[in-house]
Amino acid sequence: MLLAVAAIVVGLVVLVWSSDRFVEGASALAFHLGVSRLVIGLTVVGFGTSAPEMLVSGLAAWQGNPALGVGNAIGSNIANIALILGLTALFYPLGVHSRIVRFELPLLLGVTAFGGLLLYNGYLSRLDGVLLLAGLVAVMGLLVWDALRAKAQDALAVELKTEVETGLPMRQAVLWFVIGLVLLLVSARMLVWGAVEVAEALGVSDLVIGLTIVAVGTSLPELAASIAGARKGESDLVIGNVIGSNMFNLLGVMALPGLIAPARLPADALGRDFPLMAVLTLVLMVMTFSFRSGPRCINRLEGALLTIAFVGYQMFLLSSVDGMGG
Repeated sequence: MLLAVAAIVVGLVVLVWSSDRFVEGASALAFHLGVSRLVIGLTVVGFGTSAPEMLVSGLAAWQGNPALGVGNAIGSNIANIALILGLTALFYPLGVHSRIVRFELPLLLGVTAFGGLLLYNGYLSRLDGVLLLAGLVAVMGLLVWDALRAKAQDALAVELKTEVETGLPMRQAVLWFVIGLVLLLVSARMLVWGAVEVAEALGVSDLVIGLTIVAVGTSLPELAASIAGARKGESDLVIGNVIGSNMFNLLGVMALPGLIAPARLPADALGRDFPLMAVLTLVLMVMTFSFRSGPRCINRLEGALLTIAFVGYQMFLLSSVDGMGG
């Protein structure tokens, strides 16, 4: 048990560090290959920040634990909205100025509905996985097309261009890309092994472990990055990153268990967790939608409510673990 816990802790630390190096190397490599900063920010960085969830989900399914991957995808989306945006807004209210972000919000709602429609029958099949991946390609293409049409002074476009790391020489970019990818694979395997061992030792489901330890652990670095971004006034980037990450999780991370190990979904995932994620997505859209011409902020009160919702949800999951253990 102690070895499994150590594997989770070390796996998470290495996963976070290697993810940053992977994104840094991939962004610089793409820039050297002639890709614009804006496109890098929307695609390469978006994929890179979701790479830990994708690898954890894929490895979990490969080892016969697809529910852990499903829980990781849904739990990460819940954490992104309720924990990351909630806590960040509690300290620094988040305003939406970017037309790109306002375009992405209803798109995220549509992606959520699409995912719910595919999973409604309670079975995640290979066809579902293919459709989800096709949806990911279509959404990424649509986001790039819309961003390239956006005005150069769009708030998100400006923030993306200043935040994307492109200053590495080609050789160093390739080095960090390879090192980051290798360590991502190793650390994801450690994390999945430790999580499965802990789940078996406590007598809880892989789904709950994915929704709690794995989802929260992989979200903590994004929380720190979001607070740092909000301090610099980059609120559109903070919200845009959450929206992009959630779309990647729904379409990319969720697809892998279906492609690798098609299986019936846990009843709680459909009856409890996915509906909560959908409601939080709708709440996010309401909080950031303005009926007036000016920007709409997620204020401190709304941030507190989101944070309380997340803490309450985690406590509910942990209480069910106690009940199962007893």
